[in-house]
Amino acid sequence: MSKYSRKIAKLVDTAPKEETAVLIALIHQQETEQVVQEHLDELSFLTETLGAKSVHRFTQRMDKPDARTFVGSGKLEEIKTYIEYFSVDMAIFDEDLSPSQVKILENELKIKVYDRSMLILDIFLSRAQTAQAKTQVELARYQYLLPRLTRMWTHLERQRGGTATRGGAGEKEIETDKRDIRQKIDLLKEKLKKIEKQGHTQRKGRKGIVRAALVGYTNVGKSTLMNLLTKANILAENKLFATVDSTVRKVVLENIPFLISDTVGFIRKLPTHLIESFKSTLAEIEEADLLIHVVDLSHPNFEDQITVVNQTLNEMGAGDKPVIMVFNKIDVAPKMPSEEELMLMSAHEVEEANFIDFEKLEESYAKKSSIRPVFMAAGNGTNIEGFRKVVTAEVKKIHQKIYPHYLEDEVLDLSQYDVGD
Repeated sequence: MSKYSRKIAKLVDTAPKEETAVLIALIHQQETEQVVQEHLDELSFLTETLGAKSVHRFTQRMDKPDARTFVGSGKLEEIKTYIEYFSVDMAIFDEDLSPSQVKILENELKIKVYDRSMLILDIFLSRAQTAQAKTQVELARYQYLLPRLTRMWTHLERQRGGTATRGGAGEKEIETDKRDIRQKIDLLKEKLKKIEKQGHTQRKGRKGIVRAALVGYTNVGKSTLMNLLTKANILAENKLFATVDSTVRKVVLENIPFLISDTVGFIRKLPTHLIESFKSTLAEIEEADLLIHVVDLSHPNFEDQITVVNQTLNEMGAGDKPVIMVFNKIDVAPKMPSEEELMLMSAHEVEEANFIDFEKLEESYAKKSSIRPVFMAAGNGTNIEGFRKVVTAEVKKIHQKIYPHYLEDEVLDLSQYDVGD
């Protein structure tokens, strides 16, 4: 072996090892295996967004989770065996776990245990950029961790004193940590109040100008569309929650000025603490005059995603606002082929392909709203002009209500509006 070869042989790979995870879900009554697998597809995408790789899935049909271990004893043993054999780093559950379940599962599996909420909170924490978003996520995370602190001190032995009172180091550390976290929660709430006050002042200064908000499920292309409209350099990538900060930009179309905001994407089972903490950011939606609901038409469950978004908007009290439905990613959606092409395909092939009839879809949503939906592909600019025309027409309607005697050649001076970031 040459001197050079011996040097190469001594080199050690110092690149960080990609963490691996197993995904775990229950199949409840009236749920199908297919639906649960689709939910696990999303959980896998969330895992990837966090920076880990899902290597296996476990499902079990149960009416309700086991109070102690979430899954049954036999399934838990199966999961434990797999984790030990393949040296898996974490177990991720598709539902929220109670503090006692997390503690028992970590003791049994000897690895990190995530539930869906903690996974989303960690992703939000890594993605937040502005002071407001960071404060909101940090507050939500602490509120979620507080009742789960016991599992963080399993390395310290719990002891009982001679008087049968708890006096071990672990218990003292837990109580100290709880006090610290409660203090941090109070400080974060005060900080958030100040930020929200500033935000309210900014939004108050925008009165008299039409406000539109991009809404939709996460990873449907809202930020890409925002960049196309405003030439803004907003992060847009194929990951869930690529951005969690609300961004407001000025736009002028056909001499009509308006503000447009890109808001955090919705998702199935969004953690309650996170919704509560993000109320100030979601105020952009609540105070908008027009909502632009972006849908990923290429997603096999796009209709379910529409339902999740509509339900969330209704819960926020924003369900009665005018909405432009934008069916995005038509370039990769399975569009219904022509009659001639269909004749060359078998019934099975047609069923498997899940083709989308764009015309029927347009008619269906046109009946639900006075605004006809837009079909486009923001990624490559397909029908961006059609989208601009629809937005301009709707903004004009709202603008004319604010300024009935608005002159066509008049351009509002936007310098008076502090739109923030």
